[in-house]
Amino acid sequence: MELVSYMAGEPWSDHPDCTHPALAAIARDVNDYTTDEGRHLLAPLVPSVIGLTSDDPTFDVDIALRAATAALPIAAEDRQRVLAVGTIRCIEERRANGSSDTDALGLGSQRAMDATPLAAAWADEFVRTSPWHTKRAKKRPFVGIIHHAVRSIGEACIDDPDTVLFELLRDTIADCERRSSRPEPADRPLPTTRVTT
Repeated sequence: MELVSYMAGEPWSDHPDCTHPALAAIARDVNDYTTDEGRHLLAPLVPSVIGLTSDDPTFDVDIALRAATAALPIAAEDRQRVLAVGTIRCIEERRANGSSDTDALGLGSQRAMDATPLAAAWADEFVRTSPWHTKRAKKRPFVGIIHHAVRSIGEACIDDPDTVLFELLRDTIADCERRSSRPEPADRPLPTTRVTT
């Protein structure tokens, strides 16, 4: 994100104004939890986040839900409960804002919950009996879910967490680009590089 600020002509910062705060958060975390060997995969994505922002309040929610959905099935057991609670909170917020449970993100989140039934059941009970602190959520909307999800992927006991992190960031950027009003330069394609394991 510091390189993004430089390329955008902003003061040097890892919180550039030209990128949506939730997208910048996931980009910082992916960079931090990617190994030195895997970090070269991220460099081509840098130009994609310049100017990618929105006033749409569901941007934060959808970015957090995508991150939680990616992390939930592969996270360590002790982290799955937190991710399942985050997933439920995101789903509830999306419903409150009129988003569909049957779009790709909604269906993906349901598959992730179905893949982790014990965590999902615990989270359902927790959410049912625990108040949702709206003021706290609005102060730092859903960034905690993003941090926990990316860390859970980076520290997961899987063969190639770097690829999962790369694909999460790539797919999040593509989602945001589809929903953004930013004009797309004709000579800059969407990030479609596929990494195979």
